[in-house]
Amino acid sequence: MKALLPIFCRPMGYIILLLAVFLPFILAMFGKVTDHNLLFYKECSKLLMMAGALMILLALTKNENLETEKIRIKAMRNAVFLTLIFIFGGMLYHIAQKDITYVDSTSFLIFLIMNILTLEYGFKKATMDKMFKK
Repeated sequence: MKALLPIFCRPMGYIILLLAVFLPFILAMFGKVTDHNLLFYKECSKLLMMAGALMILLALTKNENLETEKIRIKAMRNAVFLTLIFIFGGMLYHIAQKDITYVDSTSFLIFLIMNILTLEYGFKKATMDKMFKK
């Protein structure tokens, strides 16, 4: 999988993720989040997290090569597998609790976060392998 975005999008994606996580809490401290607009802020945070995660996944790395593309593909495969396990486990938990009102609306966001975690792990593992093979 080839990268589609320039290099600077990777750190910017992490900044957007941090902003999406902490901004709702800061706004709540200043009294901007109320019962009437809570859903709006929740959905905006999800969209910001998705945008930041996609920026991280699709950005070029400093030494982009064929190995980096292979790591991206492997991270995508592992993320699909881990996301399915996570969502299936959550479904089983809610079935065991007999919670019929549960609706999962964060599956894509979970997939993106799992993808970033497996991608970063792959990059760090490749770096360590290069260090110890010399």
